[in-house]
Amino acid sequence: MADHSIKGKTIIIAGGAKNLGGLLARDLAAHGARAVAVHYNSAATRADAEATVAAVKAAGAEAAAFQADLTTAGAVEKLFADATAALGRPDIAINTVGKVLKKPMAEISEAEYDEMAAVNSKSAFFFIKEAGKALNDDGKICTLVTSLLGAFTPFYAAYAGMKAPVEHFTRAASKEFGERGISVTAIGPGPMDTPFFYPAEGADAVAYHKTAAALSKFSKTGLTDIEDIVPFIRFLVSDGWWMTGQTILVNGGYTTK
Repeated sequence: MADHSIKGKTIIIAGGAKNLGGLLARDLAAHGARAVAVHYNSAATRADAEATVAAVKAAGAEAAAFQADLTTAGAVEKLFADATAALGRPDIAINTVGKVLKKPMAEISEAEYDEMAAVNSKSAFFFIKEAGKALNDDGKICTLVTSLLGAFTPFYAAYAGMKAPVEHFTRAASKEFGERGISVTAIGPGPMDTPFFYPAEGADAVAYHKTAAALSKFSKTGLTDIEDIVPFIRFLVSDGWWMTGQTILVNGGYTTK
């Protein structure tokens, strides 16, 4: 029977430099990962990526940082090739990359639409594609989406709308890769207490989001804390392997389907 533990596994994390991705890298190393490839987008996050690599190494795992703008298929292919050459063939691939835009549809430009599509949908498609090619048998793939996929709300058409296709990418990939024992999932956190969240929201919206979840008052911030998401991802890419093709919303009762 296949070993579905984290121990001894090689992991690649897109957006692994900081916030949720950085915490995941540290957590999985602490749970026995053999090696972690930490992807970062640009020079602005290089220092964060290097700090995460150092923390992973301090936990006893191998690690290396890889810079790439994942909005082109070639860049995603190169990321997997470079990570594999440096650290070995991966067993687990996690994609935390995303970008928020909160804006009325009538005000969204074509350039903004194209950017949101590239960051939130296109990069996810090619990450799953390359993971399916690169992973060892019995591997795991997990993509971050958003709990807005369970919302009936204005202003997030370009953000949630470009995360929505990942649900079907996940279902399709689970069927196509399943014969090799690879499970494929997506996880949709609620609004998270990270710098990713605040720039898109006004003060009134932030106040609302901090009280919108059923369990808000039990959260440190009222929002979804990244520490509350990490155990779910760790489970999905280890003992939770039997769950595949699913998009799970983890948000303290913020939205549901």
